[in-house]
Parts: sequence; structure tokens; C-alpha cells
Amino acid sequence: MKLYEFAPTRSIRARWMLQELGIDFEAITVDLRQGEHQKPEYRKINPAAKLPALVDGDLVLTESAAIVLYLAEKARGHAFMPTDLRERAELYRWLLFTITELEQPLWRIARNTNLYPEAQRSAADVAIAGREFKEMAAVLETHMRGRSFVVTDHVTLCDFVLAYTLDWGNEVKLLGDCPQLLAYMERMYQRPHAPPRIAKALTLI
Repeated sequence: MKLYEFAPTRSIRARWMLQELGIDFEAITVDLRQGEHQKPEYRKINPAAKLPALVDGDLVLTESAAIVLYLAEKARGHAFMPTDLRERAELYRWLLFTITELEQPLWRIARNTNLYPEAQRSAADVAIAGREFKEMAAVLETHMRGRSFVVTDHVTLCDFVLAYTLDWGNEVKLLGDCPQLLAYMERMYQRPHAPPRIAKALTLI
């Protein structure tokens, strides 16, 4: 397998899953700062010019959540993908909650603070997105009371995606009112196969 990545992007999710599964893979850095994601050779892999991308034989897969799901499905001997239908339904629920309700406002904040040209940035949207993230994080904070993991009594693929997303939220100082989520995130990143957190990954590029 080949993983096209650039720390500290959502590549971390795919790398985390690969490391937890113990799958050998070739890591290929695509330097966003140098515009390597826009080069024709990478656009052949992902026309959207986004990271990460996973190549497994003749399969080329993009979107970090899809990669994590694929890897968990492929390695059926592990418990990262529940076999029980109701538990899988809950996994899909919280995975999509993470992608839509938590990640989406974080992207808006990132675009309006770093990615868009200054003349196109909206401070108002940063404030709105921050409020929306906090509202949804509060829902998850309640869900996590008395729980070690999001879906079952053991770790699933959803936990790897969520822990990274919470670390992202923590980087922009939006988790201060969520002690359950902060403690959960810290536990997840203490796992022996956890990748570097975002702040550490930034120092490695």
C-alpha cells in the first residue's frame, strides 16, 4: 500500500488506522507548501488535489473517512468495525456526525483564518463556525459521560477519526468546556500506535 500524506492534515486519520492494524505501507509526502498536490502527477491520483490518498494495488481511494472504513473492512479480524448491525449503525452515526457537525465548522475557521486570501476572509463566519462547533461538541460531551469509547466498550475506527478531529478543535481553542472530550482525546493519543498530534506534526514538516 502507498499512503500519500502531509502532516498535519487529515492524513493523520489514515496513518493512524494503518498503524493500529500493523499494515506495512509506503509513506509518500506531498508537500502542500510547495504546491505538490497541484502537480499533474498527483492530480492523476486525486483530481481534487486533496490529501490523503491511498493506493492499494489498482484501487485508488481518497477521502480520509473512506480510507479508514476500507482498511477496517479489509482487516476483518480486528474489532475496529463492529459485526453487530446496531453497533455498526451507531458507528456510522457518530462517524458522519464527526465529519459533518464537527469537521465542517473547523474547515470554515481554517479557510477564513489561513487559507483564503485576506480580502476574502470573514471574521463573522469564524465566530459563527466556532459557536456551531461548540454546540455540537456539547452533544458529544454528554454522550461520552461514563464511556471510554464512542460506540462500543472497545475502540473502533470512529475513535481514530474523532480523536483527530477533537485535536483539531483543541488547536483552535474550542474544547475548553468539554472535559470529557479532552480526557478522551488524551487517552486516545496515549495508545502505542497513535500518530503524532497536530502540534507535534507541525514541527515535523
